[in-house]
Amino acid sequence: RRQNIGVLRQNALTAPVFTRDLLADPALRDVHDVRHEVVAAASSSSKDRAAEFLAKVKAPSTAKAYGSYHELVADPDVDIIYVATPHSHHFQNAMLALEAGKHVLCEKALTVTAAQARKLVETARAKGVFFMEAVWTRYFPLSIQVRNLIKSGAIGTVYRTTADLSLGNDAGNGNVKFDDAHRMVNPALAGGALLDLGIYSLTWVFQTLYHLQPESEKESPITVAAVTKYHTGADEATSIIVNFPRHKSQGIATTSLRVSTDPDGQNTAGPAIRIQGSDGEIQVMGPAYAPLQYRVIRRDSPGKVEVVDCPIPKDPVTGWGQGMFWEADECARCLRDGRKESETLPWEESVVIMEVMEEALRQGGVEYPELITTDVYDPQSPLNTGKR
Repeated sequence: RRQNIGVLRQNALTAPVFTRDLLADPALRDVHDVRHEVVAAASSSSKDRAAEFLAKVKAPSTAKAYGSYHELVADPDVDIIYVATPHSHHFQNAMLALEAGKHVLCEKALTVTAAQARKLVETARAKGVFFMEAVWTRYFPLSIQVRNLIKSGAIGTVYRTTADLSLGNDAGNGNVKFDDAHRMVNPALAGGALLDLGIYSLTWVFQTLYHLQPESEKESPITVAAVTKYHTGADEATSIIVNFPRHKSQGIATTSLRVSTDPDGQNTAGPAIRIQGSDGEIQVMGPAYAPLQYRVIRRDSPGKVEVVDCPIPKDPVTGWGQGMFWEADECARCLRDGRKESETLPWEESVVIMEVMEEALRQGGVEYPELITTDVYDPQSPLNTGKR
């Protein structure tokens, strides 16, 4: 099954990585049932910028460049839109595509508020189209293996998961190594550690504690958070405890812009994620967004550590391969099979995660401008047109 993808981008780091992964030969990752075609890209600033992007990622010469998002969502050759704009723009951009009847893969964090996430889900359901949050980590073979180990009872009942994704960007003068206008710390772009990095910590908490709860026993967590605000008003460090009382389990998700999960890049500091059960634990080595190794320690095998490596397939000629193709494969299979949401990251779960992040930021006193927090869709919003 081939899916034709249109890329809606705006200075996003993920757009070129994702698009180059799409163009990699699926056979290199032992995938033979789906493939992807990049047929168009749009930039809100100009058609030339879109053309430059397509040239940079070596898209097919037939791929079309658009100078507006409205043109892209109107293209009948596009099956699915990949929204790769700042998360401040996700709600308006994804709504534009959904209202046009397009399937949508929208980057994380899905939105800025839970109300926006609920509105996107309602619209996708009403339009009868596929919609998914692009949390690529969930589709890594490593993540799938870890979830299967938990389901099999390999470490007994899981009672606690701790996860961290932090970047050591302290500048040593009270600031971090980002200009105040940078998307990581700019409130106008919904900047801050939580929505950009901490969502990966929460991804591990949710896919090991919440996602595996039986549907009849799903329990939204109680959220307690501690937030340190940067001078711009964004969060520079956030720690969240989510408590599932009925399941007697807790998750601890942390993130920071000043200290690093892995200072030397060699996992010397130990695992980024610890999944602890009654009969042992699974340790996942970082980074949390793209882990390559996990370890299993069982209570009944003292001193023994099972180490499992899960490398990302690379193109033997170009050396390229970042792991974003697996979420694209999931989208293609869902479209092929007529499914509107992914079982690996259902709509309801994306909404609950947004509820947790919104509550954490509320407790920390972090506020964003109304332009990016409104859940009123406006096709002519500056976030859709690029015009102020």
